[in-house]
Amino acid sequence: MLYQGVLTKMKTQYENPIQYFLVFESDFLNVNQLLEKTLKLNFIKYQCLNCGMDKPKYRQGFCKSCFFEIPQAADWIMRPELSTAHLGKEDRDLDYEKKVQLQPHIVYLANSSNVKVGVTRKTQVPTRWIDQGAHEAIAIVEAPNRYLAGITEVALKMHVSDKTNWRTMLKNDIKDENLLDWKSRLKAFIPEEAQSYFLEDKRETNLHFPVSKYPLKPKSLNLEKTPEYTGKLVGIKGQYLIFDDETVFNIRSNEGTVVGIDII
Repeated sequence: MLYQGVLTKMKTQYENPIQYFLVFESDFLNVNQLLEKTLKLNFIKYQCLNCGMDKPKYRQGFCKSCFFEIPQAADWIMRPELSTAHLGKEDRDLDYEKKVQLQPHIVYLANSSNVKVGVTRKTQVPTRWIDQGAHEAIAIVEAPNRYLAGITEVALKMHVSDKTNWRTMLKNDIKDENLLDWKSRLKAFIPEEAQSYFLEDKRETNLHFPVSKYPLKPKSLNLEKTPEYTGKLVGIKGQYLIFDDETVFNIRSNEGTVVGIDII
């Protein structure tokens, strides 16, 4: 059975375990149903997620020219504190920036490889936590725009990490943390402009991933260097496919790549 299409971030459903879907132009795959099956992956070509051209991907699934032009790849995407739509100031496309930036954003703590702070749109909870491979997470602040969430993240990452160690996350070499305790301790470091948006909610979200075997020494598959790979799928965590030979394939970092998937 052969599936072919351009890779985009796997869609997810918050269930126990998390359900994963690869969505192509004319088809989709429930990836959970492929667990314990042998898959053959083939690199076919590139396809920029914006212009659709067969040009090498640069970042975030876009070719180089699109990456430096379109609002979906502007600096404020990765650095929310650079948002300016609340001031009416355009970066690349003010209408788009208002649509994305001027909506509720959550500042959160997630435990994937360690406790880290992050920002996401409220509509992306708990999707963002799933994508990071976090097994537990808690919201700290609900800000009315991206800028306030961004400056809160900047302040808090002086006291807690803002990075995930992907190898530790995939090895499941993690420990449970008292995120409510972390949240209480970090409250004092929230900027004055965002203090009123602190969430008193004590609920913690727990996430369970469909993995039967975690890799001890995960090695990343680069389909551009190894255009054909065959392996038995034994897990899905974050945006990674985990194979029984400890090879892992990051769907997110391969967005904009057209692949063939054969179920052997």
